[in-house]
Amino acid sequence: MLTHAHEKPVAPERAVVIGAGGMVGGAIVKELQKAGINTLGVTRKEVDLLSPGGADALKALLKPDDAVVFVSAVAPAKNAAQVLINLRMAESAIAAFAAAPPAHLLYISSDAVYADDANPVTERSPCAPSTTHGLMHLAREIFFRNEYKGPFAILRPTLIYGAHDPHSGYGPNRYRKLAAKGETIGLFGRGEEKRDHVAVEDVARLAVRILQHGSTGVLNAVTGVSTSFNTIAHIVAAEFKPAAKVELVPRPGPQPHLLHRFFDIADCYMSFPDFHFEPLEKGLKRVHAEVSGG
Repeated sequence: MLTHAHEKPVAPERAVVIGAGGMVGGAIVKELQKAGINTLGVTRKEVDLLSPGGADALKALLKPDDAVVFVSAVAPAKNAAQVLINLRMAESAIAAFAAAPPAHLLYISSDAVYADDANPVTERSPCAPSTTHGLMHLAREIFFRNEYKGPFAILRPTLIYGAHDPHSGYGPNRYRKLAAKGETIGLFGRGEEKRDHVAVEDVARLAVRILQHGSTGVLNAVTGVSTSFNTIAHIVAAEFKPAAKVELVPRPGPQPHLLHRFFDIADCYMSFPDFHFEPLEKGLKRVHAEVSGG
């Protein structure tokens, strides 16, 4: 659960979003600006954290009163090489923070850090990732927690969807892209796996609240409602005229050991009692309208 430094929202002097060029970082920048907060979005064009001078370049941009959101990542980290790239990025950021400590640090992590058998998942569930992506995020969490000495918060989103998703991972983003090309939406097995999906805008709104309250601790960015991929595919398909075709296809391998994942979101309600997540069906319809210009 989060601990708030401010009971009521207080705007930081400036918010710096490292990784503003990505879908999540871009959404956070937009939400910060909507809240009237002075914001600096940092992309790879301004600071290349993998370059020899990356730490110095980031240090030169930081001010003592800055609240920093670190979301920059090569994601998903599918192999050892990508994990090491992400750790080097974190190493550069840590060096910059040591020389120019921000007033508050928020790290955007992932629910992939949790053990597969943690059901329902809470913020106190064991961290024992089974994927390289989860391993990367957990390692970066530990690095930041140990090296940065100021107020520190971690936000762990579950599967994110949004209009500007650059990936085509299995789920709503991929289904929409297939249907838009007139292709069939393929579901592995019966599409029975249930997962929680969160709109990128909700992740951004939670990030802004954490900065405004000077919060420390861990919070999961999850809706608390898990839906089968079969249901999601048919929601997406129905948005097209005529409706896109959905068909069952053989699994490329064995049934996943993590068949369903559920979350207990009591901590979110305790941290932000008035926060409401966008329902999945409404969010998917909104994203379709944004992408199609409807």
